[in-house]
Amino acid sequence: MTMGEKQARDIERGYTNAEFVAKLRRLADAIESGGRFEIQVAGERIYVPAAARFTVEHERSGGEEEIEFQVKWKAGGDA
Repeated sequence: MTMGEKQARDIERGYTNAEFVAKLRRLADAIESGGRFEIQVAGERIYVPAAARFTVEHERSGGEEEIEFQVKWKAGGDA
């Protein structure tokens, strides 16, 4: 790993309804204003550029269903 390169990670964290709503509201405000979004996940601050792509994913398996709201961008870039 070179200097500036970030370590791979895959973290899932649960939130209360109020915490989740607050994060979604901040994300929506950032998208509407065309600004970047900042969030801290498991101790690491993440900066999401304004040009990130947004997708919604639905999965169904083994009697469970899941919806993921995804925000994607190139590391070190603007999208």
